[in-house]
Amino acid sequence: MPQFRLSEAARLLGVSDDTVRRWVRAGQLTAFDDSAGRKVVDGAELAAFAKTQAEQPEDPSNVGRSARNRFVGLVTEVVTDKVMAQVELQCGPHRVVSLMSAEAVRELGLRPGVLAVAVVKATTVVIETPEGSR
Repeated sequence: MPQFRLSEAARLLGVSDDTVRRWVRAGQLTAFDDSAGRKVVDGAELAAFAKTQAEQPEDPSNVGRSARNRFVGLVTEVVTDKVMAQVELQCGPHRVVSLMSAEAVRELGLRPGVLAVAVVKATTVVIETPEGSR
């Protein structure tokens, strides 16, 4: 069974080590000692906990769509030339980059600080694990 040290769990959840320790003390996460005597949490429990903690900002577009992967964030950078543009959003801890026409950037009014939603509809998603598997 995969196990993660408290510092690893903190990095995966995007919080401080102290926050993970508080969750353990409050009984929200279960920690136990591994064979080296370090405090660890079970990977399956951590995954379930991560799902309950994930709060997506409300999608301001109020549009129904089939794509389930929506990332609400702030535009952080826009690079345009005459025809094409690269738009970067910061969606929580995730950086999302989109290539689109310069015309679309102008029509949408995209510039740093603008609230936007990246909608991803992919037929291929590659999943990798460090060093094969744990």
